[in-house]
Order: sequence, then C-alpha cells, then structure tokens
Amino acid sequence: MKPKPDYSKFLILWSGDLISQIGGGLTSFGLGVYIFNRTGSASQMALVTLLGFLPTLILSVPAGVLADMYDRRMLMMIGDGCSALGILYILLMMLMGDAALWQICLGVFISSVFSSLLDPSYRATVTDILTEEEYTRASGLTSLAGSARYLVSPVIAGLLLGVFDIRLLLVIDICTFFITLATTAYVKKGITAGKARRDEKFFAILSEGWRGVYSRKGVLLLIVVSSLISMYIGVIQVLSEPLLLSFTDARTLGISETVCALGMLVTALITGIVGIRKVQAAVLSISLTLAGAFMVGFSMRENVASICTFGFLFFAMLPPANSCLDYLARSNIPNELQGRVWGFIGFISQLGYIPAYALSGVLADRIGNSAGIGVGRGSARVICVAGIMLMAASVILFFSRRIRNLEHGSELTVIVHNHLLTQERNTI
Repeated sequence: MKPKPDYSKFLILWSGDLISQIGGGLTSFGLGVYIFNRTGSASQMALVTLLGFLPTLILSVPAGVLADMYDRRMLMMIGDGCSALGILYILLMMLMGDAALWQICLGVFISSVFSSLLDPSYRATVTDILTEEEYTRASGLTSLAGSARYLVSPVIAGLLLGVFDIRLLLVIDICTFFITLATTAYVKKGITAGKARRDEKFFAILSEGWRGVYSRKGVLLLIVVSSLISMYIGVIQVLSEPLLLSFTDARTLGISETVCALGMLVTALITGIVGIRKVQAAVLSISLTLAGAFMVGFSMRENVASICTFGFLFFAMLPPANSCLDYLARSNIPNELQGRVWGFIGFISQLGYIPAYALSGVLADRIGNSAGIGVGRGSARVICVAGIMLMAASVILFFSRRIRNLEHGSELTVIVHNHLLTQERNTI
C-alpha cells in the first residue's frame, strides 16, 4: 500500500540530495581542473567523466530491481555512504603525493558503483510519498538540486582553489555524505517500508521491468529519443571546461559555470512552484530545440560574457525539459513497477552519454591539433555540431503522436483496459 502523501518528507529527502549534489560538484570541478592543468587534454578529462558514469549506467537496471525487492531508503543509505570510499581513496593518494590518472579513475569508479543504487530508489521513493499532482513540482525541485553542482559548487570550488588545493574539496565532499545519510535515515523512520518482494526471482523481476517499458511504446520511444538528446547534452557537459580553461583560469571558470547555471535555477524554481500542467510534449520539444540553438551560440566566441549569456539560456531550458520527461514517463507507469522500470528508463535514456564522454574529448583534441586552433576551439566546434543535431532530434518529439498520447496517461489506460479484457476472456 502506498504511504500517505507527505510533501514535507520529500523536502527533507530532497535537502539531503541537494547537499550531496553540492559536495559531488566540488569534487567533479576540482578533479577536472586538476587533470587539465597537468595534461592539457580534453580527452583525459572526459575519460574520468566516462569512468565515473559507466557504473551508474550499467548497474541502473539491477539497482531498479533491488529498489522493488528491498527497502528503498536503506538502499539509498548504503549507496550514499559507501560511495564516499572512492573519494576517500583519491584523497589518500593525494596526501601521499600527486595522484596518478589511473588512481583518480579508480576512485571515481568505486564511488560511482555504489552511487548507482541511489537513483532508482530515490525516484521510486518520490513516487511513494507524493501524489500525481505533486510530481511536476517535485521534478522541478529535483532539477534544482541537480543544478546545485553547476550553480553553487563551481563558484565555491573556484574560490577555494585560489587559496587551497583540491584536497580540501575532497574533504568537504566526504563530510556531505554524513548529512545526506542523516536525512535519508529520518525519512526512512517516518515511512513504513512496503512488503519486500524477495520471494520473486531476480531475473523474473528484471524481465518484468523490461516488459513494463517495452509494452508502453510511447514511453519506449520517449526514452530512446532521450538517449539521443543525452548524447548531445553530454558533449557540452564534457567540453565546456576545456573550452574555458584554454583562455582563462579556475576562478573565472567557477564564476562562469555558476552564472550559466543560474538559468537552471530560474526555470527550476518556476517549474517547482507552478508545475507544467498541459502540453508537456510540446514544451519538451520547444525547450530542447532552444537548448540546441543556445549550444551553437555558446561555441561561437572565445569571450566570457558571450559564453555566460548563451550558457545561462542553455541551462534554463533543461528543468522544463526534465520535468516534462519525468511526468510523461512517471504518469504512465504503475506504482508497483516504478523501481524496476525506472532502472530500465535510466539505462536506455542515458546510453547517449557513453559516446559523448568517450568521443567528444578525443574529437576536440584531434580537431584542435590538426587545425592548429588548440583544444579550446576544437571543443567549441564539437559543441556547435552537437547543438545542431539536438535541434534536429527535437523535431521528432514534436511530431510524435505516441509521445503526445502520454500527456494524460492514455497509454497506461489502454494497457490496463486490454489487460482487463484478457482476464475477462480467460475467465469465460
């Protein structure tokens, strides 16, 4: 049985996620600057990003199954607490001297393995404690928490790196794990865990999760297109830092990233307060089309003011897009399938990040070296092409009837109706 809706419990859980995102952003920013200053290579920065991302992607599906088999809040606590081990390893290596690239990659990989438990359990817990009317508000605040690693973390990290070194950032990140553990434990205490489904076979649940996605053709199409979108967005995530660091310093980079992320703050607050009640498919398509256009503008000039302006506009498009994606998928999935289905949704929709993280840095280095323009302008050219392709992919969303049908949960209604007809025939 679903617990009684309680928005205050969501806010407590969200506050822990917010603090965790800030801490993770400090580490991510610090490691990026640390590696680029020592190698001058966009591809090596991207390699660390890729190794931090792959475990989360690969393990998202089994993590979704576990979220339906066991206490979701306990899984969140285990994942968050143990992910600190990887950051602690990197810190110890740096205390013994300069950490090698492989040591940084190993630490990031370990942290990511345990962090993979978090997302399906977190999303399913949100569904547990909120009503459907509160989903878009919650999605807006979740986007706001995610934006903290771009809004708050860079400026703090940039200022701290001007006085201290990266080790302080890692210490702060490790300390944030204790706060997020406490908030999750509080929410866990206030919610009675649903009946665990440990009697079910793991692969049976895995199969049911896949059917939960595959049988909903509109949801499947939505997340496949989302995978393409994530590839283009992943390019700017990886290459914005080498682009800026090629002609400025860490302090300016931190301030620039914060200014850009203010766009996400503005629209996330608006979405969190008022929500998006109608035409989610159209809002999604328009937001992503504009995001692609702003990526092109972001890459045009080697100028901090221009980059900050277009970066602000780019980030402003992401919360409404994420909120619409979340609503369209969540409202068409039964609550009892949330954990396992979100695992598959997370896996498929984020597949695009793999080529983005694996290839964008390499392309930027090669274009910069072969054309004699440097890694910064090489990064800009790759970002420009990705923005154009993002605009093209958004057109698919706008003209898709299957995706528009998701707006009122009509696909779920049809599936339930067909299931009841099948049961009736079997009974007769």
